[in-house]
Amino acid sequence: MNDYSSKHFNECEAVPVKVDRVFDSCSDKDCIEGVQVDLACPLPPNAQIVKTKCISVSDACINVEPIPFNKGFYSVDITFTFDVSMLAYETACGCPVPVQGTASISKNCILFGSETNSKTFSNTGRSIGVTDSCCCTVNPPTALVQAVSPIVLESKIKNNGCGCECAPENGQPGGKAVVLTVGLFYVVELVRPVTIMVPAYNYTIPQKECCTNTDTPCEVFDRIKFPTEEFSPQKLDNTYCSCQEPERKPLLSDDCGCTDL
Repeated sequence: MNDYSSKHFNECEAVPVKVDRVFDSCSDKDCIEGVQVDLACPLPPNAQIVKTKCISVSDACINVEPIPFNKGFYSVDITFTFDVSMLAYETACGCPVPVQGTASISKNCILFGSETNSKTFSNTGRSIGVTDSCCCTVNPPTALVQAVSPIVLESKIKNNGCGCECAPENGQPGGKAVVLTVGLFYVVELVRPVTIMVPAYNYTIPQKECCTNTDTPCEVFDRIKFPTEEFSPQKLDNTYCSCQEPERKPLLSDDCGCTDL
């Protein structure tokens, strides 16, 4: 706020604005086992070990359907698609062979998205809501899904239990497939466009002048603080506890508790 004029900040009025209101949302931390990878090319014939180098979310297919006899609630079906980059080894210390593939995971949740019988049209050609065969207006909420790159907890080669006579499966002859255990974090929201009143102040422009940095690269570098923390090993703070009983192993947990393993 220091960069803007404040002489009119005490003068405000209520103005209508169009926003997407979040009616319901949820978050999930999920561990999924047995996620099979569709390989783009075959694994090396004698591959024994596979390691995941990189995995990222490439797409999310989202479907929103109303829940019968439960007005205002919707089932959100999500299918995540991942791009997977792996390294296949014939021996533990051998030269790896890069392998690419894709994988998918389906999730479902039920959220409240409210109801409306209106249609929305705009001059951009975008419309919200349709009329079904019974002349009823169907206007489901919009589902938004946020996901970070998942964590691969385990990568392994699965043998389907048949020999070389098996038909190729997922790019790998001999009935073999790559199977992952994936940790996934995501957030789902149901939103609708609404008009709300908010306080607004008078129009203003920034008071800070635009300027070009004329310092030399070395002068800019001299102002950077030496990154001491990058050269210091990090200590484990408040995440480890010692258990009195030797047969019990400590776990990394928020409550610093011990659990039998």
